[in-house]
Amino acid sequence: MDINYKNIKPYNTAKKPLRQSCIFTGLMYGLSRFTIPTKFEIEKIGMKGIKPPYILLSNHMHFVDFKLNAVATFPHKTYNVATIDGYYRRPLIMELIGCICKRKFTNDMYLLESIDTVLKKYKGVLSMYPEARYSPVGTTAILPDSLGMLVKKQGVPVVTLIHHGNYLHTPFWNYRAPRKVKLHTTMKLILTPEQLEKMSYQEINEVLCREMGYNEYDYQLQTQQHITDADRAEGLHKVLYQCPHCNTESKMSTKGSTLRCEACGKEWELTTLGRLEAKDGNTEFATPPEWYEWQRANVRAQIEAGEYSFEDEVDVYSLPHPKEFEDLGKARLTHDPKNGFVLTGTYNGEEYTIQRKPLGMYGVHIEYDYCYIRQADCIDISTDNDSFYCYPTKENVVTKLSLATEEIYKFHQEARMARKREKMRSAECGMRN
Repeated sequence: MDINYKNIKPYNTAKKPLRQSCIFTGLMYGLSRFTIPTKFEIEKIGMKGIKPPYILLSNHMHFVDFKLNAVATFPHKTYNVATIDGYYRRPLIMELIGCICKRKFTNDMYLLESIDTVLKKYKGVLSMYPEARYSPVGTTAILPDSLGMLVKKQGVPVVTLIHHGNYLHTPFWNYRAPRKVKLHTTMKLILTPEQLEKMSYQEINEVLCREMGYNEYDYQLQTQQHITDADRAEGLHKVLYQCPHCNTESKMSTKGSTLRCEACGKEWELTTLGRLEAKDGNTEFATPPEWYEWQRANVRAQIEAGEYSFEDEVDVYSLPHPKEFEDLGKARLTHDPKNGFVLTGTYNGEEYTIQRKPLGMYGVHIEYDYCYIRQADCIDISTDNDSFYCYPTKENVVTKLSLATEEIYKFHQEARMARKREKMRSAECGMRN
């Protein structure tokens, strides 16, 4: 159901991207090259002789990703797929540099037309961030199943741009306190049109998942980059929300370089090399990604046991058009494996219900200390023509909502595939009889 905005029209994401001028290509390179806040290097593998059109797939850890992208692709014209909040208060600038607007985790059919325009008409570089959000723990987020189909259909070279150090420099959970870390970006040709033609969608996806893989804590250890900042752990409790000692959720806290469970009192030190060390007793997990995946497994177990559900009162701000956020007031948000996300509230005297079903979302966008509205954690639930930024009353719950969204999607996908296999077996048995 659409919101009764009266005089506000949603931003038209069906707009075809504008052809980027050489002036903007040079301007973006210059501004990016000289505003990257720390030392960096760009390594190119197999890129000799590769010219647009091609698809560029980048991992995503912070805004500096875009700057490194502009430097790595220069002097070619690059067209970025960007989300609606990236257009906030600057839609004209984003349009002039050739960006393609998309709302997160929605099936936007207009996107395919814009991609065709960039690759076939403009002969440019199509730049995509398939993780569709900043990495919460410095490892690869879930990639869409449709990615293999998309790149095969286009039939152009596929290149990856894998950044290392960006997460360590400005972690998603504490981006306001940058660290001194050297950045390393690898630009690599991974698939040629000839290879794409011979491969199945599944085979392409396997290559993409392998080539898009990264782990920032492994990179930190391998390169021996010591982060000595006294506050290096502050904010990490937003990601590591469940205590592995007493299993209590949403009672973790951080101060300085220490994580602490306020329920049982156990503490862990985040070392200068990104290792975790218990101050007393057993160290359950050596790194944040291991702790994070343990939480994922716990969420999946709750889903399978029929024990997972979420309900809370939330403050809602919407972004139908990037001019400004609309304050929709308080609403009720629920999430469960059967119904997915359901947001219900009242605005301008009319009730509304927004639902995103489980198989319609393979992931969800969350923010820690969101800079555009207020400094608190929120979750963004988007539809084809609107985005709803929901601030829960409950503390430290958005990471679990993100994990649950991914695991509910996988749970339903696996069940659907099992039914399909059983149907095929039954059909084969029927034919033999």
